[in-house]
Amino acid sequence: MIIMFFEDLEFKGKSIPKAILGYGPFMAELYFGHRSRLYQIDLYDNPQNTAEVIMEAYNQGVRAINLVNDHNLLKAYDIACDNGCEMKVIATVGKSDVDYLNPNYEVAKDVDWDEDIELFSGYDCPVMLVDEFIVDGYDWKLTSKILSQINDSGSLSGLVTAFPSKTADLISKNLDTSLFDFYMIPFNSISYMMDISAFNSSQREEFKQKLLGLNKKIIATRTLAAGVLKPKEAFTFFKNIDYIDLISIGVAKVEEVSEDFSLLKEF
Repeated sequence: MIIMFFEDLEFKGKSIPKAILGYGPFMAELYFGHRSRLYQIDLYDNPQNTAEVIMEAYNQGVRAINLVNDHNLLKAYDIACDNGCEMKVIATVGKSDVDYLNPNYEVAKDVDWDEDIELFSGYDCPVMLVDEFIVDGYDWKLTSKILSQINDSGSLSGLVTAFPSKTADLISKNLDTSLFDFYMIPFNSISYMMDISAFNSSQREEFKQKLLGLNKKIIATRTLAAGVLKPKEAFTFFKNIDYIDLISIGVAKVEEVSEDFSLLKEF
């Protein structure tokens, strides 16, 4: 079954758009390499520019956005909302200033995640996800506590990980899996930013079975491999994947929004 990304996922009484606008370029994440500095100047330091990208995504039919508790990002989203964008928020809670390239997981644990949950409870927020630097610190007691508080807020909950294979192996042994419903992972045809050295057919099948064993809704992120893949190449891969439920795509320019999401509609 081919996933139609411009539909909603109806799950546990909530309608969740399957196509999600990612926040990576807006936050000038360091994994973009030399482009991070450009994104810092063009987007993060200029919320109006970010808002224009969000608005164009809305014009292209995108009805969900992944947000974190960051002043500039939320300001951009507020501008977009003031201009008629009505999006569902897929919130990532507990995001810290930890260096992505050299993470300190102990520092990540100290972030004020409960404030994030309270903040995003005021949005149209069907899903809240625990940030990867908390999840990948493998403090399962803390992760369980955050998931429980998200569930108490009325949103559905999930995990973000940078290590989809390793974390999947650990979850069933260390976490009450009834606490969460979503699993956000880096996922692309070249296994870029995944903890899989290669991604041939046998490895893909093994990984697929691992995900199916979790029995969670899978959200694919870094689908363009931080810009390494062209959109057509990336989306062609997804055309033959039947175990991804939602897809998050980060876009840095208005022109790219039109190109990328118009193309996604063809798959």
